[in-house]
Amino acid sequence: MSGATRSARHRSSRSSRRAALSAEGRDTADYYKALQSDELGVGFALAVAKHVLARRYPDHSVSIVPADAALRAGFAVTGRDSGVPVGYRCRPQYLAEVWKPGRPSRVFPIACKGNHSGASASHTQLASASVHADAVHIGGWTDTAALIFSTELPVDGPMTVHLLHTPGNGGTLTHPVGEARDLDKELDQDNIFPGILPPAQDGRTPEPVPGFHIQANHFAWFQHPLARTGAAGLTAFAGDAAATVPYLTGRQGRKRYEGISHAAIGSVQDADHELLGIPFVGTDHVLRLNRTRVEAFSGIAEDLFEHLVERRLTRYRKEAHARRSSWPNATWDDDWDGPVSIHPDGSVLALRVLPGRDC
Repeated sequence: MSGATRSARHRSSRSSRRAALSAEGRDTADYYKALQSDELGVGFALAVAKHVLARRYPDHSVSIVPADAALRAGFAVTGRDSGVPVGYRCRPQYLAEVWKPGRPSRVFPIACKGNHSGASASHTQLASASVHADAVHIGGWTDTAALIFSTELPVDGPMTVHLLHTPGNGGTLTHPVGEARDLDKELDQDNIFPGILPPAQDGRTPEPVPGFHIQANHFAWFQHPLARTGAAGLTAFAGDAAATVPYLTGRQGRKRYEGISHAAIGSVQDADHELLGIPFVGTDHVLRLNRTRVEAFSGIAEDLFEHLVERRLTRYRKEAHARRSSWPNATWDDDWDGPVSIHPDGSVLALRVLPGRDC
């Protein structure tokens, strides 16, 4: 063996012992790690939130709506929105509406985070999330109860969900019966002046602090965007853009669902399946997990979906609420050949592995 060959092999051996991710690879790995903690942190937090609120209010339904979408019906959340912008970046990610047909809703801001570290990181996240949750006041000053989460996702060991429930008797959208809104009518976009108004001191009204304040004169109105934003989420989940449009205002992103969506980012309501003996309509996608092809179907019970398409939101909520505890408890459908998850609102997510294809 020549000296040059031995030298080349020696350099190769030394190089292999030092093999590591490039700077680009490290950035990509860190990005997906952060994305995983964010997505799973939100997912587990919302699952726990719905479970806790459903147990606390067993005769009510619980809906989770994106806070930005609901708030944009009444506020210019950012400078891109028409109106006087709130100019405050902190806000909760979600609002939980605890509702019963014909009754005022109670609303809980939800702020949730996730991490791959440990308890110390969760403590920091809980402190940060409390600032975001406090950006929405419904009723009196600092009287809105909120749910604040941090989820630990360690590489080794059990997952831990930390939950803080802030005290408060506010958040209930109490209003005179005569002010109740017709949920079947399209939502009128409001322009509420931004800022949270502290109580008067020594007979003087202090300057408002940054944030979103839903006061008593907007209680009846706010129940309207909460219900219709929730309906828009359901129709979008089923892949029906046309049915989603009427439930949103322009500032809430109505234009995103108008016209033709690009195939890479849109979905079409063109699938139907009978799952656990119940007919559902919705949309489907085929995903690849390494070499395995997986079909995901998302939809809504056919009769409830028909109410949403025909803009009978009041009837949908009445029937969905009445059936919230009667859906099948099974999590596997033999005919579908995969797991099935039916939520109390009549929505469903079903997965199954597709047969392999010969090359």
